Amino acid sequence: MKSAELKNSLLLYAVTDRAWLGKNFCCETLCDAVLQAIEGGATLVQLREKELSEKEFLDEAFSIKEICTSKKIPLIINDNVKIAKETDAFGVHIGQSDMELKEARKILGAKKIIGVSCQTVEQALQAEKNGADYLGVGAVFSTSTKTDADNVPLSTLKDICQSVKIPVVAIGGISLQNMSQLKGSGIAGVSVISAIFAQQEIKSATKELKALAKKLID
Repeated sequence: MKSAELKNSLLLYAVTDRAWLGKNFCCETLCDAVLQAIEGGATLVQLREKELSEKEFLDEAFSIKEICTSKKIPLIINDNVKIAKETDAFGVHIGQSDMELKEARKILGAKKIIGVSCQTVEQALQAEKNGADYLGVGAVFSTSTKTDADNVPLSTLKDICQSVKIPVVAIGGISLQNMSQLKGSGIAGVSVISAIFAQQEIKSATKELKALAKKLID
């Protein structure tokens, strides 16, 4: 994938959360929720599973991959490089404490996309040097999804965007109500969880987010 295509695919980066299943009107399964998000305009899907067994995660990944492939939407696997390889996903997203980026690259090969979570300019520069394709920076706002995540000041987000040549996605606590604060930061897109998957109408909520994201991204 060319860098321009990657940047475009990061505009509205939907990260799954099965905790909300059955609590909204339109979805009882994660596949249903992902389909609604894609139809609403999500440009990339990350499958994030912290509670499932390895086999359950793999089975879910194959199901979500089928949907994403049919809709021509990239699928990123969170943390699990093995499952990303087994499902031939678009790529993987890893944190600072997860598998080393160079090791992930060795397993997945040069053509797969690898994203890395960062909170400082130093971490961002190191990730870029090691071959990351994009960065996830946050939490830019307080989030209930990752209660142990420290907030990253907007000034640091801007500094990171100015310091690296690869695309940066803002993550953490982003919603329709606060997204406008990210305007002018230099990000390529926004990564959202509850702003999509906790909503009563996932498709329409995603449409609103997509419209606002388009206005904010430089």
